[in-house]
Amino acid sequence: MSHNTNILHSSHRFINRETSWLAFNTRVLEEAENTHHPIIERLNFLAISASNLDEFYMVRVAGLKDYVRQGITKQSPDGMTPAQELEVIESIISKMVERQHTCWIDLRAKLEKHDIKILKPETLTKKEHYWLEQHFLENIFPVLTPIAIDPAHPFPFLPNLSLALVFQLASSEQKDEKIAIIPLPARLPRFIVMPNKKLRFVMLEDIIKMFLPILMPKFSALDSALFRIIRDSELEVEEEDKDFVRNFELAVKQRRRGRVIQIKFASPASHNLVQFVSEQMHVELENVIDVEGLLGLANLKELLEHAPPNLRFPPFKVRFPERINDFGGNCFSAIAAKDIVIHHPFETFDVVIKFLRQAAEDPDVVSIKQTLYRTSKDSPIARALIAAAEAGKSVTVLVELKARFDEETNIKWARDFENAGVQVVYGFVTLKTHAKVTLVTRRENHKLVSYVHFGTGNYHPTTAKAYTDLSFFTSDHDLCRDAAYLFNFVTGNAPPREFKKLIAAPRDMRKRLIAMIDDEIEHVKNGRKGTIWAKMNSLVDEQIIDALYRASQAGVIIELVVRGICCLRPNVAGLSENIRVKSIVGRFLEHSRIYCFGNGYEIPSPNAKIFIGSADWMPRNFDWRVEVIVPVENPTVHEQVMGQIMMANLKDESQSWILQSDATYKRIVPAAGAISAHDYFIKNPSLSGRGTSLKRAKSTQMLKYKAVKKDG
Repeated sequence: MSHNTNILHSSHRFINRETSWLAFNTRVLEEAENTHHPIIERLNFLAISASNLDEFYMVRVAGLKDYVRQGITKQSPDGMTPAQELEVIESIISKMVERQHTCWIDLRAKLEKHDIKILKPETLTKKEHYWLEQHFLENIFPVLTPIAIDPAHPFPFLPNLSLALVFQLASSEQKDEKIAIIPLPARLPRFIVMPNKKLRFVMLEDIIKMFLPILMPKFSALDSALFRIIRDSELEVEEEDKDFVRNFELAVKQRRRGRVIQIKFASPASHNLVQFVSEQMHVELENVIDVEGLLGLANLKELLEHAPPNLRFPPFKVRFPERINDFGGNCFSAIAAKDIVIHHPFETFDVVIKFLRQAAEDPDVVSIKQTLYRTSKDSPIARALIAAAEAGKSVTVLVELKARFDEETNIKWARDFENAGVQVVYGFVTLKTHAKVTLVTRRENHKLVSYVHFGTGNYHPTTAKAYTDLSFFTSDHDLCRDAAYLFNFVTGNAPPREFKKLIAAPRDMRKRLIAMIDDEIEHVKNGRKGTIWAKMNSLVDEQIIDALYRASQAGVIIELVVRGICCLRPNVAGLSENIRVKSIVGRFLEHSRIYCFGNGYEIPSPNAKIFIGSADWMPRNFDWRVEVIVPVENPTVHEQVMGQIMMANLKDESQSWILQSDATYKRIVPAAGAISAHDYFIKNPSLSGRGTSLKRAKSTQMLKYKAVKKDG
């Protein structure tokens, strides 16, 4: 893009949000095509890219289609109408889907070389056929529901993302023909494992077709087709409803019946069956897709649990912080001695669970307060909170019902909490509470002392094994008091007059961040260094982006690590030549949010202002969510976050992509010995978690960064 003095006021300064997300998913897909990865990990990346695309369709594409249907022509920040956006992204998606299926064909062939095969019915031996028939009768037949479509049997309801077989049948007793639908139950595995020392699978849809005569005696199949549907999955909740929880439960149920926005058929599918299904589901033929290959590539994740370890990434030992062991495993004593950051998944999420379990069992603990955005269905976090309430402690949990696609799990936990005596609140109707905070108060020496946990990720032990996140523990008086004010706000709608240290949304987070960006501009104007390092999942907010452009024009050096959507256009003459944006896509999902402001010094510097939190730089995080970012002040934690975590991300070459000014991403070609941030974190202990070993031996850091004062 050429130099343009008016570019700061032009829509060309923004990259389209939807195409930027699709570029991210393309990077995920490229990991599936990466021949340096083990075959099963490539399969996992393929399944993730397919699952990501499903969600994109269910939410973003569905929303754009709705805008077009309503005649809305408001332009996106980059200047496109919804209709124009749909035209562009449909073209990108079409190519992406083609690449996904090409990738699957390649991976399937490579799996066969490793003696992992998906068998076709015609290749089965008599012994295998007999075993499969018995398995069908005992484990599949009882849950199948064939439905012949006639006036007494209307077209069945099919859940979102479900697969179904449609048959054109001929009767052996009558001369008429009929059409029948057999939905594939979501609770059944898609890939049935055969009893063999070698890994052999037969697909559920093939098994159903094999044994159709058992399901529907006296009928034969003249034609059949497999199809899959995607529904609009946005929730519509009446904000004025007096019983918000009940209304939300109804909205979740209604979402299951959301409008079908796309049907995919496995090729070949006859015109008659395609037309019949599309008419019954009221879907225009332009939204019916013929797919050469496997429908529902996201189901490939089922194969992962059966794969041998030698086809996966090498395992690594997840560390437990030595500093907590130095205090006999007592989390409160370790936190009271010094702030600590736990870096997941390289350090175990069990520390967070242990913290809550100790709080539940400790007779000196008076109260526990927690925000719960997402957690697992059998959550040890939730169990600890219930145990604490049953032990007579005051337990308050804010359950966020609006966590997309986790609404049902959260409603279930809310009911369990209430039954155990937990005080459950649901926050705000118009805001999501996305902040991750736990506040524990205990009685020590006849006074109350608080301990607080701030997280960049969810209280979810499963995703904590795959997402890179930070858990920050402190007993800092001001941060604990601020956390108490935050809970008073979300439970009692009582906004605090001020926070001592926390920066909160929707209060003033955007304003405070822009002020810190402007401070860097002032430092440059006054002859000092101006530097910004930031790491997040998405960068979309127009005001923040324009502030970064102003900083770049003033000479501030800006390094951004943005995993997914990035609407900022870097390296444009006269606008953003001092901004570099990279994306890391690798073994783990980058999820932590870190913001560093040089404060007049070149980063890394012990004088830099550093914050961590759960907020991406998006309008929704600033305006429609309760978020907090936390200052990191302890010298060791400060150095760990800045000099270890951020530095490793910026120096990574093995799994990094550089965003170009034309909105494309260019992969860094790693040289011999190139740094991989994930490998570095696997091999090197975190600074704040090191205990007596820090005194026993010098750190063998792979990265060199400026020394900072140690806090003892």
